Amino acid sequence: MRTVLTQVMIEKMANPVKVEDHRDARLKGLVLRVTPTGVKSFYCEYARGKRVWLGRADALGLAEARESARAILADAYRGIDPIEARKPKPGVPTFRAFLDGDYAIWAKANQRAHAQNLKRLATAFKPLLDKRLDQITGLDVEKWRAGEIERGLSLETINRDISSIKAAFNRAVDWELIATNPLAKVKKSRTDDCLKVRFLSDNEEARLRIAIDAREERRRAERDSANHWRRERGYVLLPSLRTAMFTDHVKPLILLSINTGCRRGELFDLTWSNVDLDRRILTVTGATAKSKRTRHIPLNREATLVLQGWRAQAEEADGLVFVNEAGQRFDRVNFSWRRLLKDAGIAGFRWHDMRHHFASRLVMGGVDLNTVRELLGHSDYAMTLRYAHLAPEHKLKAVEVLDRRSSLAAAA
Repeated sequence: MRTVLTQVMIEKMANPVKVEDHRDARLKGLVLRVTPTGVKSFYCEYARGKRVWLGRADALGLAEARESARAILADAYRGIDPIEARKPKPGVPTFRAFLDGDYAIWAKANQRAHAQNLKRLATAFKPLLDKRLDQITGLDVEKWRAGEIERGLSLETINRDISSIKAAFNRAVDWELIATNPLAKVKKSRTDDCLKVRFLSDNEEARLRIAIDAREERRRAERDSANHWRRERGYVLLPSLRTAMFTDHVKPLILLSINTGCRRGELFDLTWSNVDLDRRILTVTGATAKSKRTRHIPLNREATLVLQGWRAQAEEADGLVFVNEAGQRFDRVNFSWRRLLKDAGIAGFRWHDMRHHFASRLVMGGVDLNTVRELLGHSDYAMTLRYAHLAPEHKLKAVEVLDRRSSLAAAA
């Protein structure tokens, strides 16, 4: 029988003597089947004698059933047989196999932090690893999101994970491992786009600089003490740190971060060939930049002096600007950084926040947001707008227009 199905009607429908099919008058092809035992199920009939089970009515709402039926009918109209499409597809890998295989190869060639990204995908979406790509649905990710929110994971982290897994599935579509991205309609959680930017107050910056200099003096004193001990025993003395501008990499890295806004990885990848001390320009190449775009950062006086001093004591004038004791690229400075923050009495401040500190100081000094965007290397202007509240003068001038109109009205 054909009738306009409603949710209330379905819930109140009595058990029939024999199986009954109720065809929706609003959507041709949607069928509600009711059995004598009271089981109510939705089907989509897309051709004569061909139907697809959508789900039980006690778990699937009428609106959801209509949406699913519309999608199936649209596929049938395009010549895609829904039953055949639901059959297991040979060669479709599990999410685990995809991450360990094709996607890992692609990531190594295209992502600088490929190892970290692959590990995060495998860790965050562990329940999905053994499912085939064509078996993972948007509902799976929504259930994952609900569990992570309940566990206390921040919405920002959840959004990053969702972007990562959607990007991975986009690659699978490009490589024709699956026909469509089943996560395409999964939306990010709504977050506050105007989060408070963490930067150092004048007092905090002063305390940090004092802590840095105290660390430098402590290291020089330790070297003096070690050489005194070695001299008494006739051992070869270690190079004195009194004549060096810096005792190690920590102080120049911090000062450059504050004065250039470079990301930590960009400084770790910086080479002397990209430092022009005569023109006072530091170049972040597209190969090392997060945005993949080359940018040129003018060096202020302090940054120039830092690089001049560091170059004067560097063992080699080419290659990486900062190398570890083995002469290789740095990969972390966490221990020294945490110790400095503790000595300076600074809480809730990450290394990356020095980039925010750089931008915040520029904006509060009157530099326009577009210039700040170019210096930071933001590809999206929206990223730079987080600093707009630090320069309220342009908003004040905007509302002052109302004062002028009020004055004119009063004079009239």
